[in-house]
Amino acid sequence: MKTAVFIDRDGTLNEEVDYLHRVEDVVLIPGAARAIAALNARGIPVIVITNQSGIGRGLFGWEEYEAVMVRITELLAEDGAHLDAAYASPHHEKGQGIYQHADHPDRKPNPGMILRAAEEHGLDLGRSWMIGDKEIDVEAGHRAGCRSALVRTGYGSGGGPTRADLVASDLSEAISRILSGE
Repeated sequence: MKTAVFIDRDGTLNEEVDYLHRVEDVVLIPGAARAIAALNARGIPVIVITNQSGIGRGLFGWEEYEAVMVRITELLAEDGAHLDAAYASPHHEKGQGIYQHADHPDRKPNPGMILRAAEEHGLDLGRSWMIGDKEIDVEAGHRAGCRSALVRTGYGSGGGPTRADLVASDLSEAISRILSGE
């Protein structure tokens, strides 16, 4: 079973944009692509775990989500980096139709997406990390049995208390410290 690094998308991998759905608004956090390339070089799977309530609320669709993910993939590739998978939860208490759910197992802080990824990719959650900019990312990682890192980008820039195992200025620092065995 492999170790993996799960990464929140908005505010962690790319700049925070409320309900990101336009390709032209995609900007990676500086150093993120090189950090992911370092994980790739060691054969560590990198998997995006993202809540996407904008889909559930009807603000944009799966097509826009996919287009944004394609753009992120293109930007990562410019630095020789790639994602191994991405999981998105459109569920929210204010969602529409099948997406209306107050506490869906996939919606962070619940660990459903992480658990599914672990099963589908043969991952050892006890040796894996979840990195995000919100306490719900930290909590999702812990609930899945991972260690968790909080980055001070996106919503994490506000500071405040955390239950994270590691706190870093950004994704690049978090991954560097994880790779150094911290």
